[in-house]
Formats: sequence, structure tokens, C-alpha cells
Amino acid sequence: MEEAKSKEKERLNQFRKHIEERINRFIQNVTLMKKKFEPMGKVERSIVRDVADVAGLITYAFGTEDVDRHVMAFKKEYPLTEDELEAYKNGEEWDPEKAKEAAMHKEKQQHEDKVRAQQMKKDPGSNKFIEKYERLVGKETGKEAARILEVNKQFGFVRSELKKDKRTIEETLADIRAKKLKRGHDEDDEAEHDTESKDEEQP
Repeated sequence: MEEAKSKEKERLNQFRKHIEERINRFIQNVTLMKKKFEPMGKVERSIVRDVADVAGLITYAFGTEDVDRHVMAFKKEYPLTEDELEAYKNGEEWDPEKAKEAAMHKEKQQHEDKVRAQQMKKDPGSNKFIEKYERLVGKETGKEAARILEVNKQFGFVRSELKKDKRTIEETLADIRAKKLKRGHDEDDEAEHDTESKDEEQP
């Protein structure tokens, strides 16, 4: 047992020296800003992170334990973004060009959303219709289709908010009673008029 412990200690010492050499070469290479180490065990990863920390590097561990868990070291002047860090956490390779395209697409989308919000302030009824149609049939297709199907205001289009009955229940009931009462008076007047007409017709 003592011999096994001694051999393991010697192995880890050799491993540490090997890592120190690799990290020193990495620091001296001005063209490299980050270094990815191969998957290794927990003890070995702790040695890598300890050596990197002494050398003034920033380290992260990514991957699944006992599968592909590995250490990545970054120079402090390297501008590590949250998006890049998230990609490594998801097991993806970081592509600056794709990230740039995604950022431009996101910026364009935000601009379109801002313009749409401004249009809704000017004309809430019209834009609500367009947005609802976009959700039903898809954004790109729905955007054009909704504009075509939108009711033309020149032909008597009335916004839904103007159609809402804003009267209270009491006011509504009072109006109904008044209409019924008026209808009853109108029927009485017609009946009286018919009676008078018949009387005039009799000799």
C-alpha cells in the first residue's frame, strides 16, 4: 500500500511538472489567448487549475464528469464574453463569425420590435390585428398576409375599442325600458289612427 501511494505521488508530481511546462509555453505564445486541456480526472484537473492560478490565468471546467470534463485556461486580457462562456457550457465550439451574425440579427430584431411598438402607439387596432395574424400563420408569412387582409378604414372600418358599450348595467336597462315604452306608445298611436280611419270610412 505504501509503495502504491508513493508511485501515485510520483506520478502526480510528474504530471504537475508536465502541466507547468505546457502552461509556460502557452503564456509565452502571444498569439494564443486560451488553451483547452484534454479530458481528465478530478485530481488532475485540480492540479491544472492550481498551476494556472499561480501563473495568473483564469480557468473554467466544462463537460460531464467521467465523460469529457476538461479545463480551459484564459489569459486575463482575453475578452471572454457571457455568450462564449455559455457556448462552452453547452458543449459547443465558439465561432466568432457566427456570434457576430447572431448579434446583428438580434439587433435587427430589436429594431423591428421598436418600430412595431411605435406603430402600435399610433394605431393600436391595426397593429394588434397584424401581430395576432403573425402568431397564427408565422411571422414572415403573416406580416404580409395580415396587411393584405387588414380591413380598409376607408370603407367604414370601426375599431373594436369604439364598438364597446361603455354604459353601466343600470343605464343599459333604462335605455331598454325607454325603447319598449316608446314602442308601446307608437303601437297605441297606430291603433288609434286605424280606428279613426275606420270610423271615417263608415257612412
